[in-house]
Amino acid sequence: MLRLGIDIDGTVTAQDTFVPYLNESFQCAMTLEDMTEYDLTKLLKISQEEFWGWMDQHEPLIYKQAEPAEGAKEILEQMKQQHRLIYITARRQQHSDITYKWFQEHDVHYDAIELVGGHHKLEAVQKHKIDVFFEDHHGNATMIAKKRLTSRLSFLTPITRCRSTTELYA
Repeated sequence: MLRLGIDIDGTVTAQDTFVPYLNESFQCAMTLEDMTEYDLTKLLKISQEEFWGWMDQHEPLIYKQAEPAEGAKEILEQMKQQHRLIYITARRQQHSDITYKWFQEHDVHYDAIELVGGHHKLEAVQKHKIDVFFEDHHGNATMIAKKRLTSRLSFLTPITRCRSTTELYA
C-alpha cells in the first residue's frame, strides 16, 4: 500500500475554478490557457498585497463552490482501495472547516488532509512519508523529486503535462 500525497486545488478540483472569480473581480476575460505561471500578481498586474486582500475576501467562497476535476472522484475511489490518500494543500489553516466539508459534500475519500498555508509542501510530504505525490505546481514537484520521492505533475494547463485526470493516475 502506497502513501499517495495529493494536492487539492487544480488537481482534485477543476483547474479553472479560480478563473470566473478573477474575471469578475478584475474585469478581465482570462481563460485557463492564459494562466501561464503560478504567480497571478504578474498576470493580473497587481501587488502581492492586493492579491492577498482579494484572496482573503474570496477564498472561502471559491473553495466552497469548487467542482471536482472531471474523473477525479472515480479515480480516487479506485485508488483508495489499494492506497492511503493524503491531501497536502497550500490552503491556509483558516480554511480547514471549508476543506473538510467540501470533501464530505462531494463524497471524496481521504485518510488525512494537511493545510500547509503556502506552496512549500516538502515538510508535510516527509512527515506523512509520502511515496508518490500528485502536484500541479512545477516548483513543488521539482523540490519533492529532488528529495528522491516520486512526483507527478497533473492536468492540462499551460504549465503542466497531463491532459486529464485519467492520464494523471495511469
